[in-house]
Amino acid sequence: MANTSSRTLRLLSLLQTHRFWPGEELADRLSVSTRTLRRDVDRLRELGYPVEANRGVDGGYQLAAGAALPPLVVEDDEAVAIAVGMQAATQGAIPGIEESAIRALTKVVQVMPPRLRRQVDALRAVTAPMNFGGYEPPPPLDPDVLIAVAQACRDSERLEFGYTTRDRESATRLAEPHRLVPIGRRWYLVAYDLTRHDWRSFRLDRLSSPRRTGARFRPRALPTENAADFVRSGIRGLRQQEYAVEVLVHAPAEVVRLRMEQWASIEEADERTCVLRMNVESLSWPAMALGTLGVDFEVRAPVELAALLTEWGARFSRCGPAR
Repeated sequence: MANTSSRTLRLLSLLQTHRFWPGEELADRLSVSTRTLRRDVDRLRELGYPVEANRGVDGGYQLAAGAALPPLVVEDDEAVAIAVGMQAATQGAIPGIEESAIRALTKVVQVMPPRLRRQVDALRAVTAPMNFGGYEPPPPLDPDVLIAVAQACRDSERLEFGYTTRDRESATRLAEPHRLVPIGRRWYLVAYDLTRHDWRSFRLDRLSSPRRTGARFRPRALPTENAADFVRSGIRGLRQQEYAVEVLVHAPAEVVRLRMEQWASIEEADERTCVLRMNVESLSWPAMALGTLGVDFEVRAPVELAALLTEWGARFSRCGPAR
């Protein structure tokens, strides 16, 4: 059996991963009796962690928001800095860490007192949006929506929200949230739609006013291997309104991935060339992105992209120094 200190840290970690833990399940995870679990919970309370207990048949424990952040974790100003930084990271400020950022942000917000949340909101309100250096910026996304949906996914809790479709029709949805998936410049919620009785993926920038219902559910099996595959299959089904871009880039794949992996798929052709593929609604975006690579490339598809680059090239030539 783990010693008391390490078990207490394990208990704290478990309490941070779920909104609510049934007492028997939590004790089983720690391989202790319910009596020992109660003593460990009391020890966390003595250290300042706000652990709430519900008694009875459905009794259990949860880590609640307190009057101040728990001690031995971070100071108030550090918590505000973490929350603001993680919100920026969820928007793609540092490619590849979006999922880690939302998990960290969810943990911090769960125990953050209202006065610190107000500081975070104030900083966000006066902070200029990130400059993507010529790249098409991601759709605007409310961090509060991201946090609420992430917590509902984590706790297997039914979620009600407003949603605007591609055809700009609005409706209220009731769903069982499964996973958040960042793909390219967008976030998607994979969930089982209880109105349509089928799996759906929802773009978070079109989702509004998420309301957690308090109703728990047993997670269903996805129709695909994982949530990311489900979102990709849905995107492919809509691509008759998008352009499938394929370009042979005269640079090694590892070099192109450093600049473009977040936005496109990169496949090695040989040691000196690679094939870049992406699906876009506007050809201006890949034209700008390819131009910033600083290497030669050949457009394989679509012909509209080649025509656009020819047009841009002629215009840029006309804009040279006056003779």
